[in-house]
Amino acid sequence: MKKIEHIGIAVKDIEKSNALFAKLFGKPHYKMETVASEGVNTSFFKVGTNKIELLEATKEDSPITKFIEKKGEGIHHIAFDVEDIEAEIKRLKKEGFIVLNETPKRGADNKLVAFLHPKSSNGVLIELCQEINE
Repeated sequence: MKKIEHIGIAVKDIEKSNALFAKLFGKPHYKMETVASEGVNTSFFKVGTNKIELLEATKEDSPITKFIEKKGEGIHHIAFDVEDIEAEIKRLKKEGFIVLNETPKRGADNKLVAFLHPKSSNGVLIELCQEINE
C-alpha cells in the first residue's frame, strides 16, 4: 500500500454536508460524482495532500443507507492507494482478510476498488484503490 487515498464519510444530505465541510476546510468541494452501482452520490474535498469523500445514499438498499441506519453519519471507510489491486487482493486473502469483492469494480474518482470486510480489520471498512489508466 502506498498511502491513504481518502477517508469516506457517510452523510444524510450531501448538499448540507458540502456546505458544512466547505466552512470547515475553507474551500468548496472540487468534484461530485454518482456511482450508480453502489447507490451513492459522492463529493470530494482536497485538504493538503489528503482527500475526504462524502457519501450520500441514492436508494434504500444502498450500503450507505444501511450504515447510517445502524451507526448514524460518520466515518464509513478508509481507502488506501495500491499499485496492483489484484495482487493486493490475493495477498490480503492469503493473510486471512475477508475480501468483499474479489474482482475489482469501477468506483468514483477514476478508480478500481475492492473492499475488506470490517470483521477482518478491527471494525474498519478498508477500501483498496487503484487509478484506472485508460
